[in-house]
Amino acid sequence: MVRVRDIVDVLEELAPRAFALRDDSVGLMIGRSDKPVRRLLVALEVDRWVLAEAEAEEADLLVVHHPPIFRPLADLRTDRGNVAVLARLLSEDRSVYAMHTNYDAAPGGMNDVLARRIGLVNVRPFGPGSEVGYVKVVVFVPEGHAREVLRAMAEAGAGHIGNYDHAAFLGRGTGTFRPLPGADPFVGEVGRLEEVEERRLETIVPEERLSRVLAAMRRVHPYEEVAYDVYPLREPRREVGLGRIGELETPTPLGEFAREVKRRLARPTVRVVGPLEREVRRVAVVGGSGSSWAVAAREAGADVLVTGDVGYHRAREALDMGIALLDVGHDVEAVFVPEVAAYLRRAFAEREWEVEVRESGVTWDPFVTIGCG
Repeated sequence: MVRVRDIVDVLEELAPRAFALRDDSVGLMIGRSDKPVRRLLVALEVDRWVLAEAEAEEADLLVVHHPPIFRPLADLRTDRGNVAVLARLLSEDRSVYAMHTNYDAAPGGMNDVLARRIGLVNVRPFGPGSEVGYVKVVVFVPEGHAREVLRAMAEAGAGHIGNYDHAAFLGRGTGTFRPLPGADPFVGEVGRLEEVEERRLETIVPEERLSRVLAAMRRVHPYEEVAYDVYPLREPRREVGLGRIGELETPTPLGEFAREVKRRLARPTVRVVGPLEREVRRVAVVGGSGSSWAVAAREAGADVLVTGDVGYHRAREALDMGIALLDVGHDVEAVFVPEVAAYLRRAFAEREWEVEVRESGVTWDPFVTIGCG
């Protein structure tokens, strides 16, 4: 039986909680980790309309982007507002797991998805984010098996440095061992001292992914007893930038780029700050409410920042700084739903888990735009 905690492990392979900004709320926020899960619902957030979907779908778990509890609750009035939704979730024994800024910052997460969808190349992180510590893992593997072990470790989160993954060092040497009575050696015989040509594989691992990387390594390593070392690194903790910055294939006038972004992201409208005729090439992306990142984007060399929730004063400041803004709306983050649902379906199929994944159909934008005429 698959339980909430099992699915949490899968979600945190994609977006470790350590990637979240310091004041954010992420993780299992409502419910219990030992609850069995037959069906789950992926949604941007949980409100009374999404709760009605969950009830109709008989979903045991909701996976959402926006945390249902972000600021301290002023009261527990169950007859109004968000508390009423929380009370129903508890009474119906439905769990809620939130992936917020950790998903924004994660490789392959929100801002990577948006950067890909608007056609950026040479994409890399930028701006402030969470601080992540690293360790170095060294494991000794018999000749001919190093690639398989490295692949498993990399898929679990090892060897990711900046814009590179599968980063590792491989050296050759000789390993010695003598199998004792009761052993079932992959190489050699019980009671006989063996010498085996081995590869020394070393790679870097974020602290919060260490247990997953070691488990993945043990699963595919051919030895009955695996020899490995874990070294703490004394270098400063690395900041995982939440935003993404990349380039267009060719410089494009801002107005033309805005129309292309509107088409690619299927937005009803896009608000533009800056001269429409100005050519832009380097583009920063921060999904959601990210206009406060304009300074960091400009310092990173961006010509334009694609984000949402741009206010009047932020727009004026951007004009003064010489960086353009595209406001595509906060609800552009609804790409979370199909992306995370697809990830979970793949992960469950690999594990042969019989858990249904449903996608919320609730429309997210609370605004209605009335044009001229």
